[in-house]
Amino acid sequence: MKLKALNGFKDILPADVALWMRVEATVRDIVSRFQFSEIRLPILEKTELFARSIGEATDIVEKEMYSFVDKGVTMRPEATAQIIRAYIEHGLYVQRPIQRIFTIGPMFRHERPQKGRLRQFHQVSAEVIGADHPRVDAEVMAMSAMIFSELGISVSLEMNSLGCRECRPAYKEKLLAFLSERIDHLCDDCKRRSSTNPLRVLDCKKPGCREQVADAPSIVENLCAGCGEHFGAVRSSLEQLGVDYQVNKFMVRGLDYYCRTTFEFITGDLGAQSAVCAGGRYDGLVEQLGGPKKIGGIGFGLGLERLVLLLQQKEQDQGRPNELDLFIAGLGEEAVRLCYGLVNELRVTGLRVGLDHEGRSLKSQMKQADKAGSNYVLIVGDDELAKGTGVLRNMGNQEQINIALDAAAIQQQLAGA
Repeated sequence: MKLKALNGFKDILPADVALWMRVEATVRDIVSRFQFSEIRLPILEKTELFARSIGEATDIVEKEMYSFVDKGVTMRPEATAQIIRAYIEHGLYVQRPIQRIFTIGPMFRHERPQKGRLRQFHQVSAEVIGADHPRVDAEVMAMSAMIFSELGISVSLEMNSLGCRECRPAYKEKLLAFLSERIDHLCDDCKRRSSTNPLRVLDCKKPGCREQVADAPSIVENLCAGCGEHFGAVRSSLEQLGVDYQVNKFMVRGLDYYCRTTFEFITGDLGAQSAVCAGGRYDGLVEQLGGPKKIGGIGFGLGLERLVLLLQQKEQDQGRPNELDLFIAGLGEEAVRLCYGLVNELRVTGLRVGLDHEGRSLKSQMKQADKAGSNYVLIVGDDELAKGTGVLRNMGNQEQINIALDAAAIQQQLAGA
């Protein structure tokens, strides 16, 4: 029997981990500028947490959760409900009225694996809890946009409003009346959704359903005064921050807890799976899960697999990034012995340095250095040992200089290059 990873579960190999670490480091740097603190959460939660928050009529709860039915627990399909649970359980609202929290980790959904979408996937979830001002909504979207900008990824922002408990029921009635006239032309999922969660019909990706709802009433045109004012203020705040956006009247969220502002960052470089970040406002979720009343919140989930895919595509176009600052090619046992200590001294200074331990030829070691994308190679053989110097070759322009076999001298040379 040939052992393989489960379908929809993927190993992240050493060649890819450096890219993942770069993405995570960029995220951590940017969210810290916006005063977010990290929380680390368990994989397993009570199934009730997700059923109550996400909604029992959603695809996630109905079809996609990995649940241990006999134990009443579920492997987390998303992190917002978890963060709210921790916020309530540990009384974080007492410690600080407004909490800015983020987490990075694996989530689990039993759905058909696609490009950039796996059954175990990794996500950044960032939440602002306790704030309901529209400027906060715009700030969260601006933070997301900054992550993409600093990673050099091109995306577009689409946004909508889902209204609130006051204006959404009347809109649902209008939408249901519209859908009832077209029910025979909808897919089976949308026929079911039309009675359980009609807004999700607007989000169906099947061409036939999209054609049927093209003229559906827009919720933006049916907002109550409060939601209309909030949505207008979010838009003006985005404009003040210089964040470009488009209003998409068909954008809804698959989770029941969303209200008012909802948004997605879209790319055209991943085929049909075009959303790389999605989120929105969820006022009322804290109260729904047993916490204090009238606490608003907004956040987003950013899929790391899709982000890494975009960066891999970009780097294929631009050429492979360097993995090493310096490769030391030691020729002969005595040279390798000296280089072994020298490599460690250079690594202590922060340089990325490689060394061959197998006694390969100079030609073979030069190939290793090239494959690792090393900027420089230091060649040390018997002649170099006798002189106390090595030959430092610039792998870009092939220029060579003699340099003392001293860590400080080598570091200084590389720093000034």
